[in-house]
Amino acid sequence: MLPIGPYVLPNPYILAPMAGVSEQPFRVIAFRLGAALCPTELVSSQGLMRANQRTLKYLRFDREVERPYSLQIFGGDPEAMALAAQVGQSHGAQVIDINMGCPVKKVTRNGAGSGLLCDIPRAADIVRRIREATGLPVTCKIRSGWDAKTLNYLQVAEALQEAGCAALAIHPRTREQGYSGRADWRCITDLKRHFPTLPIIGNGDVKTPEDARRMRESTGCDYVMIGRGALGNPWIFRELAGGPPPTPEERCQLVRAHFREHVAFVGDPLGAARSFRRHLGWYAHGLSGAAAFRAEVNQLDSPAEVEDAVARFFVGADVDAAPPDEEQDVDYRAALG
Repeated sequence: MLPIGPYVLPNPYILAPMAGVSEQPFRVIAFRLGAALCPTELVSSQGLMRANQRTLKYLRFDREVERPYSLQIFGGDPEAMALAAQVGQSHGAQVIDINMGCPVKKVTRNGAGSGLLCDIPRAADIVRRIREATGLPVTCKIRSGWDAKTLNYLQVAEALQEAGCAALAIHPRTREQGYSGRADWRCITDLKRHFPTLPIIGNGDVKTPEDARRMRESTGCDYVMIGRGALGNPWIFRELAGGPPPTPEERCQLVRAHFREHVAFVGDPLGAARSFRRHLGWYAHGLSGAAAFRAEVNQLDSPAEVEDAVARFFVGADVDAAPPDEEQDVDYRAALG
């Protein structure tokens, strides 16, 4: 397991940066349960460069728990990205992560996210400029290519390594695939074989501790990045360290604590009650009565009502004897950016 810049991480399991999910409260929970690194959700370089107050709120982090603090930024302009990284550094960022994988059109149409896979020199220039501007380790998250005809992850990796990339995460789906189909782990194996000295972070279709171990063993990657497998189940990091799954009482306590921290983080109790519904759906997945619970909380706006519903459901909820075959009833596009 190679270090990332100067940082020797305690284990090979990383929380994926997820839009609308990887805010400070959830990152802190994941860190405390054993995640080695928890990058922020993607933050706009333009918003940071212009000191937009709404954007700057995304930079809040727990200085005691989040070490190292990895800030993920996105954008297509090398100069703006370098300036944004400097803003992040001034707010405490210790690692700058560049999003080169987001498939959402509002991101890619500006040459950001996975749009950078179509302009390798510009992607490399962004890494180089951020390194020169901050001196911080710069990591990148890419996809295998724009579409099946342009699987250029090896060419991208070569350019990024030459520019000074400290670690490279790959989600082995194309931009065209989005989050559909299966992640092709062979791309991860290929990357590690071609770039043995570059820390490679595998990502995609890791839903259980067994998946995480299998990815690392079968691909040789240095780290495994866990996204949807941690939604509603941050205990996955504890289980990967040999710990137990949560008891009903522990689950209830953590969900309530997460909700309270989310309310404090958002600063708007009614808005927080609504935005936390997605987390409640994830936490309830696989438990008896989950569908009825989701239907109930989706009608609640009062934090007090939400807390009461959470206490009633999670204290008595057992793992479903016949867990649903389908994915959680959530929009992964919104959660995963």
